Parts: sequence; structure tokens; C-alpha cells
Amino acid sequence: MGQIEWAMWANEQALAAGLILLTGGVVGVAGQFRGWEFAAYAVAAGVFVCLLEYPRSKRAKGTSVARSGQYCFTVCVKAFGPLTRNYYVRAFLHAAICVPGGFMLATVLGCVCLGIASLIYLAAAIRGEHWEPILPQKDTRKPVAQSIKNPPQNPPPRPPAELRRKPAKDLESAAYDNPMSVTDE
Repeated sequence: MGQIEWAMWANEQALAAGLILLTGGVVGVAGQFRGWEFAAYAVAAGVFVCLLEYPRSKRAKGTSVARSGQYCFTVCVKAFGPLTRNYYVRAFLHAAICVPGGFMLATVLGCVCLGIASLIYLAAAIRGEHWEPILPQKDTRKPVAQSIKNPPQNPPPRPPAELRRKPAKDLESAAYDNPMSVTDE
């Protein structure tokens, strides 16, 4: 079995946590709950976490599928260099961001989810993973092989090469002898 890439799981968890934190913050501010200032903080924190976590990291092995519209966010995240590439920094950043969300009921779920994402990022950092951007690649077309340029002349199933009929110049040598008698009685 292959190794688990913890950062991929942490990225999905943190993005979901950011959306949950944002939603809880909007509910807290709209409802003017007691301590709605924490909800306003949760809106800002949720937007920040979503912007930070939207671009996926390149996988160590295999294919990496980028999210739609990820490129512009990737450039922004890449610009901050080691602050955003290092998963220790992300783990402690998410842990610090989630603390104020625990003081209000509407944002507690986002706070807990972001804390779990922080622990997963810490596990990824301990295993030596780091964030690599998925950049668009230019398709380089390989030259088409000579055998592919000329399609087969007869449809499958094809008889072996030695049994195929060769075009003959004279009609007698091109005739095919059927070994079985075909007669209608």
C-alpha cells in the first residue's frame, strides 16, 4: 500500500472548516448574538482560510488535479514563499485562528474543524510534506509513429500475416481455394 499524503486530507478539511467558520460567522453577525464581535472575526478568518486553502498542492506521486480557477490563488499563495509552503506554519496558523471561534456557539463547529485540520497539517509537516504549486503545463505533442499514420486496411478480426491474401497480378494466382465443399443439395 502507498503512503498517505496527509496534506491533501488537511487541505480538504481546512477548506471545509473555513466555509463552516464563514457560515457560522455570518449567522452570528446576522442574528446579533451576544459576542457577535467573535462572529465578525469568524467571517474574516473564514475568508482568509478559504483563500489560503483553495489552491491544492501537487502530489508527491501520481497526477495532481487542480481545482477550477485555482491558478490565480496559486500565484498569491506562492508569493508568500516559506510562510505558506511550510506545513508547520500552516498548522500553528490554523490553531491560532480557530481559538476565538470557540467563544460563540455559531462558530464552534468551524473552530473544531479548523483545529482538526491543524492537527492533520502538523502530521503532514512531521512526515516531511510541503506545499508545491500545481502550475499549468504546456502540452508537448509527441511525433506520431509511422505505423499509426497508416490505419489498417481490413477490419478486425484480422487473420495472421501468413494467411492474408496478397494482391496478385493475374487472376488465377489470386483465387482462393476453399478446403470445404460448398454444395447445395
